Amino acid sequence: MRKRSSVATLAVIALLVAGCGRSGSTGASRGEDDAAQTTSGARPAGDFGDLKGLCGPGDASGSPAQGVTSDTIKAGVLSDVGFTKKSEYGDAAKVFTSWCNDAGGVGGRKLEATVRDTRMMEVRQRVIEACKEDFALVGGGAALDGLGVKERLECTLPDFPAQTSMINANGSDLQVNQTGGTVYNRYSGYYPWLVQEAYPESAKGIGVIAGDSGTVKVMSAQSTEAMEALGAKVVYHDLYPAAGVSDWTPYAQSLKKNNVRGLIWYGDFTQLAKLEQALTAMNYKLDWIDTNNNAYGPAFIKLGGKALDFQNNLTDLSGVHPLEQAADNPATQQVIDLFEKYAPDADITMPALRAFSAWALFVKSAKACGDQLTRRCVYDNARKEKAWTGGGVLAPVDLSGAEVPLDCFNIEHATSKGWEPADFKPDNSAFRCGVKQYKFKGKYGRAMTLADVGKTMNDVK
Repeated sequence: MRKRSSVATLAVIALLVAGCGRSGSTGASRGEDDAAQTTSGARPAGDFGDLKGLCGPGDASGSPAQGVTSDTIKAGVLSDVGFTKKSEYGDAAKVFTSWCNDAGGVGGRKLEATVRDTRMMEVRQRVIEACKEDFALVGGGAALDGLGVKERLECTLPDFPAQTSMINANGSDLQVNQTGGTVYNRYSGYYPWLVQEAYPESAKGIGVIAGDSGTVKVMSAQSTEAMEALGAKVVYHDLYPAAGVSDWTPYAQSLKKNNVRGLIWYGDFTQLAKLEQALTAMNYKLDWIDTNNNAYGPAFIKLGGKALDFQNNLTDLSGVHPLEQAADNPATQQVIDLFEKYAPDADITMPALRAFSAWALFVKSAKACGDQLTRRCVYDNARKEKAWTGGGVLAPVDLSGAEVPLDCFNIEHATSKGWEPADFKPDNSAFRCGVKQYKFKGKYGRAMTLADVGKTMNDVK
């Protein structure tokens, strides 16, 4: 029973930190729209979104660092695929590197991506392997990524993750993270919109339900602090067993008893769908439910069914351009087109979109180094990006520091017919920017540094 409980707990962690929303694979989004195909066909081979000549031929020479020769660049891709069975990071690596190599590579050097399968618990072992072979980690993510940070810093291995999870990994040294650090609330735009702008009455009764695991508890505590800082009152807080709940009626009754108006959910969206069915059966409607963006995709829509037209399900994509609006955004459409060409049976997920941006950042930074492609050079170049969009996949992100907060947000609304943008008054394409930031006051831990392992930037070659 203990082993089964541990596996279930790991599954909840994986579902939460992966942010794995699948794309709505409609005909247009899979590249069947004639106009989209025409645009894609006219695109220069090495351009990605608005990044002109990102990949292409050249006459690179020398082997200035481990994993780099005149012909190749070796990159590792962390993934929990052996546990989660979700191949999104490997799929994104395959699609991006195939496209880039077909266009000529990085100044002539071809990308070689190796998926480092952590099987959830083997992060440290995979990082040690990468330390011996790879030039950098690119476009990956692991639920327990913090287990390998010490080893990564000891071998001065740069990290360009698609997503991060644990506090000691998020914003750690030599990591260029596109999702902000841990010091500022990632939902500094979303939460005020919920309780001060769109649904002010909901501030009287906020509830938080989370899966029972350490990583998730930290997220729950941070959300509670952020809501209370806005003047909202958190009237209900509960955990549910990681293995799931067979009958959600008692939880639904507690939400009603405590007059919860807005619910923040940290857990498996299959369990959320069951809770909403119980709420709907009781005819109890909340002002809003924050599903977290794991639910962004058709799987939650199918599970939720008609209950989604009764409850008000919302999520913040934190500046990732929505897939259902790909026709309005060339970079997102290009990702869809490239998946259609190089991995037609693969799902396009939120992590895959972030992975594409991470690969683009790595390649742009590496290309600028030319023959002197060292770890220090590629890291320093990436830190020069103060308005990074991944070619247009993301809202602008300042990468000049590890703890620079996200400036934009974009909110999606779930209906029984699918996801759609909420009425949140975007002012910058699909996003709303100029967020007033909230800095956490609680002590939730910190990211690891080179100093923690007895090193400095002078050791990074």
